[in-house]
Amino acid sequence: MAKVAIVSGGSGGIGRASALLLAREAWKVYEFSRSGLSGEGIVHLAADVSDRASVEKAVGEVIKAEGHIDLLVNNAGMGVSGPAEFTSDEDVRRIMDVNFIGQLNCARAVLPQMRAQKSGRIVALSSVAAPIAIPYQAFYSASKAAVSSLALALRNEVRDFGIEVAVVMPGDASTGFTDARKKCPGGEIYPKAEAAVGAMERDERSGMSPEQVARVVYKAATDKNPKPLYTAGFKYKFFVMLFKLLPARAAYRIVGKMYS
Repeated sequence: MAKVAIVSGGSGGIGRASALLLAREAWKVYEFSRSGLSGEGIVHLAADVSDRASVEKAVGEVIKAEGHIDLLVNNAGMGVSGPAEFTSDEDVRRIMDVNFIGQLNCARAVLPQMRAQKSGRIVALSSVAAPIAIPYQAFYSASKAAVSSLALALRNEVRDFGIEVAVVMPGDASTGFTDARKKCPGGEIYPKAEAAVGAMERDERSGMSPEQVARVVYKAATDKNPKPLYTAGFKYKFFVMLFKLLPARAAYRIVGKMYS
């Protein structure tokens, strides 16, 4: 019997690469997004992760078709950049709804089935921007820090049901996410913002391929004893380790120099 995976935000980028890798490894893959297409061994189901009812309906379709769910790759996300002071309430709510509430909605929808079958795994896509708060990306960092906290708390809550949870933190990756990022006003007040965001986007465009990150997602999904945290990219593993070791004042001075 084929293992069944759900990948949210699987219409492009890291989500699509992860879905394709799982399909090549003989998983039955269902992709949740608002505008994806079925193909290449992946079944698309329309779902808006920020809408709990929409997610529950799509999960119900998977359960009806397959009878079990072995894996949720909680990937769907969006970006907002610019000075925190000038980011609109609407944009703050939207990024939290998609990046954080979206992962919560997907987890809540699959957990009853996973509890009933006494097995399953959830892999949450966070970011290196979670442990290392990035200026002019304050709400992206905040949303991904919330994702990590949710997943790591959930890891212990659901352990007794045979369910495993792991977090993957990618560094800069070259995907369509960069061009889709919403940019907020305030550059005339914060003149460093434009250069900082530009530097960040250059790093992304020259960053890891989505396939590189997908291999880390697959490892988190299939390791016999999954670690709580996986960092994608060797230099980002170094950055995360260094950030833990340095005094906070020194660490954030370095971050400030990187984005100024």
